[in-house]
Amino acid sequence: MTAATATLLVELLTEELPPKALPRLGETFATKIAEGLKARGLAPADAAFRAFASPRRLAVTVAHVAAEGAAKEVTEKLMPVAVALDADGKPTPALLKKMEAKGIAADAVAGFERRMDGKAEALFHTAVVPGARLAEVLSGIVQDAVKALPIPKVMRWGDGDATFVRPVHKLTLLHGADVVPGRVLDLDSGRTTRGHRFMSRGDIAIATADAYEETLRAEGKVIASFAERRADIERQLLAEAAKQGALLDEYADLLDEVAALVEHPTVYVGEFEAEFLAVPQECLILTMRANQKYFPLFDGAGKLLNRFLIVSNMQVADPSNIIRGNARVVRPRLSDARFFFEQDKKQKLEARLPRLAPVVYHNKLGSQLERVERLEALAGAIAAQLHGDVAAAKRAARLAKADLVTDMVGEFPELQGIMGRYYALADGEGQVVADAIQAHYLPRFAGDALPAGNVAAAVALADKLDALVGFFGIGMVPTGDKDPFALRRAALGLLRILMEAPLPLELPKLIDAAAAGFRPGLLTAEGFAAQLQDFMFERLKNLLRETGRDGAVIDAVLALKPARIDLVPAKLAAVEAFRALPEAEALAAANKRIVNILKKAEVTPGEPDVALLQEAAEKALFHQVIEVAPLVRSHVANEDYTDALRVLAGLRAAVDQFFEDVMVMAEEPLTRQNRLALLAQLAGLMNQVADISRLSA
Repeated sequence: MTAATATLLVELLTEELPPKALPRLGETFATKIAEGLKARGLAPADAAFRAFASPRRLAVTVAHVAAEGAAKEVTEKLMPVAVALDADGKPTPALLKKMEAKGIAADAVAGFERRMDGKAEALFHTAVVPGARLAEVLSGIVQDAVKALPIPKVMRWGDGDATFVRPVHKLTLLHGADVVPGRVLDLDSGRTTRGHRFMSRGDIAIATADAYEETLRAEGKVIASFAERRADIERQLLAEAAKQGALLDEYADLLDEVAALVEHPTVYVGEFEAEFLAVPQECLILTMRANQKYFPLFDGAGKLLNRFLIVSNMQVADPSNIIRGNARVVRPRLSDARFFFEQDKKQKLEARLPRLAPVVYHNKLGSQLERVERLEALAGAIAAQLHGDVAAAKRAARLAKADLVTDMVGEFPELQGIMGRYYALADGEGQVVADAIQAHYLPRFAGDALPAGNVAAAVALADKLDALVGFFGIGMVPTGDKDPFALRRAALGLLRILMEAPLPLELPKLIDAAAAGFRPGLLTAEGFAAQLQDFMFERLKNLLRETGRDGAVIDAVLALKPARIDLVPAKLAAVEAFRALPEAEALAAANKRIVNILKKAEVTPGEPDVALLQEAAEKALFHQVIEVAPLVRSHVANEDYTDALRVLAGLRAAVDQFFEDVMVMAEEPLTRQNRLALLAQLAGLMNQVADISRLSA
């Protein structure tokens, strides 16, 4: 690069951009432009850049950008010498034609380098290529960045052919204090932009690229940086909440969205009538957050207050009109929520069940009512295994989907289960039943709470099992990134309940019980139960790896496909403790050797016969196996996996001596068969907790 460098500014001034996509649009736009400059040698590889994204602009500043890149030598192969030169060493017509096409002077032949290229000698030409010029390539870099933006759908505006996610009004390209000529999206570059729609004057001239952010802030009343704007809103929210003696709750996602809706944020306090607090607070919270983008306020116990915080795009001396206007807007929304709640309570959940009959769950799996009947039976069966309240589990499962046909859930689908609980309580259902109706959707995402109690767990397991078995049973299996029925989430939720609750249930039996609830002949996918188990163990493997568990330890435990998922953590801990023992590596290697020997054996070995034992080493191993087997099995039965593996570690010397002194694959058939039987018995004993061979490198 040339010595003289300056900061480069690129800005697209647009109509309001999609708020949920704004942060990603801003980061992608900035990153692609910086990468384009670096790739053309116009910015150093470590050049710093700043991304800016507001509702009406995408911009980036890149430091140390050169007007022209440094010239560089480029060497290219022309052709083999045998083709390029004749017998007298003169250039052939083929070489002259190649030189002409590349603009190489005819007298440059003498300067060509001859060197081996593979097995043949070739001619190479070295030329000095001038560096890229910013004025010539910047428009293309910006166009490439625009094309790379994650925009699912573009639009056309005016009479031009340009397309973008929103109409674009201005293009600013500044290198230091100089405008870089260019044209992007049918716009010629300049140095002017516009600020806030209402608080700024008209066009604003940007003197230099370095002055961009402060000029917009001072003259345009715009905080251009998304991160800075978000931090400013958060600071104001927390300060105002503290002033109100209140708390905020779960505001991160809404904060991201609001930061993409305003350019000059100011926080004000709004209020609604306390009488609306008689409506379940989840309804009011969702109404304020989803529809109005307000931040509800709570007391120290988590109870909703009749106040909320507004993030306005205006800063005014007297905000009373803004506050009154927002109160007028939210009041009808809250009134609708109250109306839905009161109307829904007029009909009991039980009475709503027939309305689930025409609601299709899946065209191959029947209606929601058919699904409810399956859930009722399955939840009862699971509750019985857990020695829980079977009647309560069946009742909760029967009513779990009834709120899907209520007005409130029709308006706010996010409230399914939550409203079911409120309506169940209003109907006089027991607390356990009502709580299970809400909890049967848990966990909804990574880190979410689990259903509390055996009744809620039974209904939640039934819900997830029915979905997994049903869709796998008809061949609707997740592929790649496609998972339209959220089966990965269902599998992870089911595994977490079994493992973390924990619940002493066997996964294969749960799958079989769920499958039994479907109409005969409906689940036709061949081997779906085994496929579903493999799917579950793959999810479990990923889940355990995310907790920091060692991959080899996880593989060793899950290789046996343990039926009881609740026992997996204890087995992992035991294998980790075993792996730390000095005998572990040798035993793992021996186990791997045993597995390989048994795989190659032509017959299935039975029980070893003591009368056929010949060598002292095989007799010693046999007697040690017989001696420790009851103790190991006792430890395993009592779920003392660490103690079981410690006992097995004591076999190391006998195992090592066996492989040192004994020829397993003896020529005499009975001897060979007996030794294979001994190894099979040893392998069965060693691999009750995990496949120890997986620990061998």
